[in-house]
Amino acid sequence: MTADIIAIPRAALHEQVAHRLRQMLVENRIAPGAKLNERALAEELNVSRTPLREAIKMLAAEGLVELLPNRGAIAVELTEDDVLHTFEVMAGLEAQSGELAAKRITDAELAEIKAMHYEMMAAYTRRDLPAYYRLNAAIHAAINAAAKNPVLTATYKQVNARLQALRFRSNQDGDKWRAAVKEHELMVEALSARDPVAMRAVLANHLGNKLSVVIEQLRAAQSARQTPAKA
Repeated sequence: MTADIIAIPRAALHEQVAHRLRQMLVENRIAPGAKLNERALAEELNVSRTPLREAIKMLAAEGLVELLPNRGAIAVELTEDDVLHTFEVMAGLEAQSGELAAKRITDAELAEIKAMHYEMMAAYTRRDLPAYYRLNAAIHAAINAAAKNPVLTATYKQVNARLQALRFRSNQDGDKWRAAVKEHELMVEALSARDPVAMRAVLANHLGNKLSVVIEQLRAAQSARQTPAKA
C-alpha cells in the first residue's frame, strides 16, 4: 500500500523575498537610511523585479522601509524620539504577553521555549549573533503566542517589526549581551513557575535595558557623524 502524497503549500515568492530582506535589514547588511537598489537586490536574491517590489511593499507596510516618490525605497532610520515612543509601547506589550503567558502557557509550549533557550545559549557560547538573535526573537514570539490573545499578537508583530534591527545591534556589546542572556534565564524561570508577576517584571526590565543600550548606540552614532574626520 502506498502512502498518499500530501502537497505542502509553499509561501508566495514575494513573502520569501520579504523574509530575506527583513533579515538583511535586521543584520545591518542594508544600513538605516540606505536606498534599496532593486537591480542589485534582484541579482543577489536571484528573483525578478516583480516579487522584489511586492516584498518591498510588505516591508513598507511594516514600517521597515519608506517608499519615496520617484526615488524608490530606503531603509527607515528611526530618530531618538521614534525609538523612545516605540519602546514605550513595546515594553507594555512584552510585559502583558509575559503576564498572560505565565497564566496560560501549556506544558508543550513551555518545553518548546526551553528547547529554544538552550539552542540560544549554545549560539551565545559560539558568539554567533545572527543565530542567537533569530532564536531570541523566536522565544519572544513564542511567549507572545502563549498569551493566547490574537489582538495582542497582531499589535505586537506590528510594533516589534520596527525595532528588530535595533534589538539585534543592542547585543553587540559583550557585557550587555551577557546581561540580556541572564534576563532570558529569569524569563524561563518565571514561566516555569507560572508566576505572572515575576514574568511581567522581568520582561518590562528587559525592554527597559534594551532601550538604554539602543539610545546609547544612537547617540554614539550621531556623535561620530558630527565629528569631523581627521586628515
